[in-house]
Amino acid sequence: MPLNINLQQILLHLFNFAILFGGLYLLLYKPVKDFMDKREAKYKAMADEAAQKNSQADELKAQYQAKLDQADQEIALRKKTAQQEMQDKLSQEEADAHQKAEQILAKARREAEADKASIMEDASKQIRSLAEDAASKLARKSVSDVYDEFLNTADTAADGSDSSAVKGGDPA
Repeated sequence: MPLNINLQQILLHLFNFAILFGGLYLLLYKPVKDFMDKREAKYKAMADEAAQKNSQADELKAQYQAKLDQADQEIALRKKTAQQEMQDKLSQEEADAHQKAEQILAKARREAEADKASIMEDASKQIRSLAEDAASKLARKSVSDVYDEFLNTADTAADGSDSSAVKGGDPA
């Protein structure tokens, strides 16, 4: 062998290399590859789980948003109903207030009419009383006093005219 190459040594080196390769494959490569595959599967499962949870969260969000929208619509409907009821109550109270005001005015008018009638009756009684007093005063005076008063009044009125005709006339 010219270059000092021995076939036996080459085969021995190849055999050593095959044993080393097989040993390293069994001891290192296969466990590392299994570890990496498991790790990849774990992260893929985590990613799938995260995607699934995200989709569930999106569904829940959509459901909650739908519930919120429904609640908003219900609130708006209740608010509208409450406003309508309040408006109806306000209108009813206003109508009741107008009716009470009309009743109060009617009662005040009746009372005013009653007061007016009472005042007119009192005034009429007072006038009658005054007329009766005047008539009784006139009736108490003697006829001669009345005749004398008449003559005195006539004398004063007729100072320039014929007073003897008045004095000498018939008293009745």
